[in-house]
Amino acid sequence: MRYFTKEHEWINVEDHLATIGITNHAQEELGDVTYVELPQVGQSVSLGDEIAVIESTKAAASVYAPVSGTIESVNMMIDVDQKGDPSYVNRFADTDGWICKILMSDSSELTSLMDFDAYQNYLATLKS
Repeated sequence: MRYFTKEHEWINVEDHLATIGITNHAQEELGDVTYVELPQVGQSVSLGDEIAVIESTKAAASVYAPVSGTIESVNMMIDVDQKGDPSYVNRFADTDGWICKILMSDSSELTSLMDFDAYQNYLATLKS
């Protein structure tokens, strides 16, 4: 199941593993992504903690943990330090441009997130 936050992150959940990325809307607002500061594998995070920073030609934006848990892995495909390409965030925001995976410690936190329809309705309120 895919969920969304008001900060324009998406979260895909399989069992207790949550894959986190930014929405297409967020990457369009940022412009060309030039660098992603990724979290440390093994790091404990709480709901709302800053877990990454995305730098672009327009701005820098924080990515926040939509759930609590432990950083299980990061996306090396976007890590410049590992010869990755941060522009994957622009080109594949909804798929291969994910930021990290969190092993969730409290799945009840998912109830505060939006489903696809609720997120689309939320986006519509931002345009008016």
